[in-house]
Amino acid sequence: MSGSSTIAISQLQSSGMLSKEQLLHLFNRFTFLTSLPDVKNRIAEAVKDQQEAVAATTAIQEEIFLEMGVDPSFGLSCLGKVNIYENDQELMIRFLKFVAREEMACDEAELGPDEFTERMHSQQKLHEQQLEMLKHMRKFHLDDQSAILEKLHQQMENTNYEGGVSVLSSEQIQEIVQRRVSPLFSPK
Repeated sequence: MSGSSTIAISQLQSSGMLSKEQLLHLFNRFTFLTSLPDVKNRIAEAVKDQQEAVAATTAIQEEIFLEMGVDPSFGLSCLGKVNIYENDQELMIRFLKFVAREEMACDEAELGPDEFTERMHSQQKLHEQQLEMLKHMRKFHLDDQSAILEKLHQQMENTNYEGGVSVLSSEQIQEIVQRRVSPLFSPK
């Protein structure tokens, strides 16, 4: 925070909206800082001290806003208004990555390194399975794909969106398609 303490509070930006460039700077700086071991330790220490991990990540964001010459409260309020840029696909994607990065930093602090690594490995495996399922689904007609996705949605709803049920096996997909082709019970 070198130099930020010399900025008078009255000189901090506190009105309008953060520009796209300011938001991208925040996202990049936050991603960089939360990848540093000492910052990871800072968040983990906050959790050990019975603080919410998100309070520590918010404090980091406030520090970045000060570095940028932005009133921290104002900067945080602007994050709740990023949807004014909804037509800027690049910015919205970067915003979602920023939110995901904050969640990941919090998870890592709350779970500890071993459990966090295990969770990341499980998520990677699940994503690979989902990708394989989608590749397999593409072999079918659009109507069949819709039926498969509807069945997957029902399955996920029935299990309160637990991660493991977000994949259908090749056999399950084939069964769904077969039922569409030759229903067991035809309407009378």
